[in-house]
Amino acid sequence: MGYCGLRSQADVTGVSLLPQLRYPTVPQLVSSARALAIHRPALCTLRQVGVSRAGRPLHLLSVGHARRAVLVVAGAHANEPTGGSTLLALAERVLRERELRTDTSWHFLLCADPDGASLHVTPAPRSLLDYHLGFFRPAAEEQPEWSPAVLPPHRLPPETRALTRVIDELRPYLQVTLHGTDLGGSWVQLTKDIPGLAEPFAKSAAQLHIPVETGASDAAGWSASGPGVHVMPSPGAGAAYPSMPDDARQSTWYHTHRYGGLTAVVEVPMWASDLVDDPAPHPAPAAAIRRLARRLLRDGLEVERVLTDALPRLEGVDGPLLRSARWALELVPGLAADWMHTPPADDTMAYVGSVDAFGRRLPLRAAAMLLRVLRETDDRAAPHLERLVATWSDSFAERFRARWVPLEHQVEHQSRTVVAAALHAREETA
Repeated sequence: MGYCGLRSQADVTGVSLLPQLRYPTVPQLVSSARALAIHRPALCTLRQVGVSRAGRPLHLLSVGHARRAVLVVAGAHANEPTGGSTLLALAERVLRERELRTDTSWHFLLCADPDGASLHVTPAPRSLLDYHLGFFRPAAEEQPEWSPAVLPPHRLPPETRALTRVIDELRPYLQVTLHGTDLGGSWVQLTKDIPGLAEPFAKSAAQLHIPVETGASDAAGWSASGPGVHVMPSPGAGAAYPSMPDDARQSTWYHTHRYGGLTAVVEVPMWASDLVDDPAPHPAPAAAIRRLARRLLRDGLEVERVLTDALPRLEGVDGPLLRSARWALELVPGLAADWMHTPPADDTMAYVGSVDAFGRRLPLRAAAMLLRVLRETDDRAAPHLERLVATWSDSFAERFRARWVPLEHQVEHQSRTVVAAALHAREETA
């Protein structure tokens, strides 16, 4: 029930060359959750807890009745699809293993952004290019978890308000939000430390041949309680990238703190790269990051030129794809300036590799979303942009020696990490 699709090639040959399992759609997630609730009505309930901006329902699956609660959130970022499969696998595991629900109820928000999920259309990507041809990730103000960092309370989207209502109702001692990366490694972000989590996290990653992203640029400057387990800085601490408009400390992740809880963000890659798991010192990190900043500016400008040329022909065209492409491009100059003028937060090969990936990812995503807009309008600039997206996707994969992580391994690692976080956090808050 948890995976939706065909058996992986790894089941037959032991080596997964291409993904064959599919990431479930939101309707498939709801259907699977409803089947669980029908099958185990004494333990499971499925209810609607809100609606999206477009009127799509937001569903919460609950397993168990204990007052102490864990909340698991999937689908906060449309382009990070592993969480849906993980959420179903976790629900099934909690039903099988009585000890997990002895004094804890588990609650699963099936998809925090169903509108975004409807626009990211790569359920079974065979390559990074395939992934980007159907790519969508909304601008920060349209992201359920991030919107409080960039919008005043009265302008928060309904998905954000639904999520915070669920937190207010459940008062979970732990919220886990399931995230992922297109290419890289696995890491965890914590709003408070969970002692003991680093060991089972690292063990799981090693068993499943998933690299640990020890120098994740998303966690630049944060303390680490173990390799790949990063603890967010306290409110008031300076940001590693001052230009970035969103601050994790203002996100919904911190809403659990008012009830004594915490949030764990569990990231898992679709394609793995061992380059982000290299703790060796980089010979010249500052110079390398300045080069990456210059490349980021160059690539961003190339996409900007295509957009500027096409805008007169796109008069009257609007929508989330175009808004998000423009938002991504607006981040480029400030981020490049941060990299140019701020000392590196880390001097390891892993960190420089993570920054390299970030610098490739931002203009590529903007180009991919703009390409979808241009294709929809049959714009003359589409063929050029398609070649650019193909070139950048292939270069990204080649530079980082990308290897597909079988979907069942993505799900197993994320599930194990969630359970370990719940058990260790329960000990801390008992």
